[in-house]
Amino acid sequence: MWSLDQSSECVEALSWLETQQAAMLELLQDLCNQNSGTFNVRGVQAVVDRLQMEYAGHGEYPRLGDWVEQFPTPPAEVLNDLAQVEAYPLGPMLRAEARSGAAQQVFLCIHTDTVYELAHAFQKCQLRPDGTLNGPGVIDAKGGLVVMLFALRAFERTSLAQQLGWKVLLNPDEEIGSMGSHATLKEVSQQCRFGLLFEPVLPDGALVSSRKGAGNFTLICRGRSAHSGRNFAAGRNAVVYLARCVAEIDSLNHTVAGESTVNVGRFHGGGAVNVVPDFAMARVNVRAVDPEQLDEILGHIRGIVERFDRDPDYQLRIEGHVTSPPKVVDAASRQIQVRIEETGKGLGVPIHWRPSGGASDGNKLSGYGVPNVDTLGPVGDHLHSPEEYLVVESLVQRAKLAAGLLMNVAARPL
Repeated sequence: MWSLDQSSECVEALSWLETQQAAMLELLQDLCNQNSGTFNVRGVQAVVDRLQMEYAGHGEYPRLGDWVEQFPTPPAEVLNDLAQVEAYPLGPMLRAEARSGAAQQVFLCIHTDTVYELAHAFQKCQLRPDGTLNGPGVIDAKGGLVVMLFALRAFERTSLAQQLGWKVLLNPDEEIGSMGSHATLKEVSQQCRFGLLFEPVLPDGALVSSRKGAGNFTLICRGRSAHSGRNFAAGRNAVVYLARCVAEIDSLNHTVAGESTVNVGRFHGGGAVNVVPDFAMARVNVRAVDPEQLDEILGHIRGIVERFDRDPDYQLRIEGHVTSPPKVVDAASRQIQVRIEETGKGLGVPIHWRPSGGASDGNKLSGYGVPNVDTLGPVGDHLHSPEEYLVVESLVQRAKLAAGLLMNVAARPL
């Protein structure tokens, strides 16, 4: 087993990180005070511009990698409330790369977007007396952007860096399921032996082991409109018919074995109350812990939709797909976990694991066949709310863990 204390230059590089907390905090505050809600293209662009400058090198920080460039992201195609496809522009991706000819390649990734729109009241950071930083996107996932950047800076200070190539991708749309960037995620990650993503650890410091898979689906029902007073019997009420359908779908939560969940998150249709509505739509989120469970629950849903669609007075169809395959711990991903545990032990950082029902781009990588750990970011909590916070001292701690992990696998390839 290789350990960090076997190399004085590794110890020095990790000690250097301990001098960087103020710089890390300053950069994090700058990033968080710039709104980068997914559809705020100018805001995402500003964040990407700043990060490109950081990777290109400035002041005491040398250039990272052989090249760093921005690339356009295809628009996000969304089915609107009228069942029409709309395209929404997205901010750019940022890519950087070092030593593409190295035998061992690692993929590093985290997103630049947040859930807070430009009009949201939560826009600025504030340091709290308890040593936490409250701010929009501070833990999800701008803290991860900073941890990854400084981990690479520390790693590149060692000669071990010559043994490992890396590819960085910062995508602008993870909060909406990486709708525009998924093809690039697949292309770049599959060039690498494993992936490291910098979503936040769980509030108690645990890393996520496995994740439920998730899919988003839309049910579209069309009936027949009629005047509700003069000709009610001629109408076919799409709202009522679809409501019966989604009630059966919801009942799967109680009748299907396992930990699958089906959430009917949105339902709408109709208009004036003196008209029998001829259109209704429902949006459904499905989650399951493994591919077999996911296939089972989706089979039940499609069966219900097909049965309701047999009535000649109505048309019912389902749109959508699995956006994040289940992320399971296989032998390859367990190898990475063991290396993290080794590194944590050498740094005095306890490592423990817990499954999560949430999805990340790590699910996608797992579906692409790329083993990965996706929670190498800092410690914090209350994601997606004005109470979102980050534990400031965890910036250095988690950067040391990530840098130490890179040193570990460079010295002893997976």
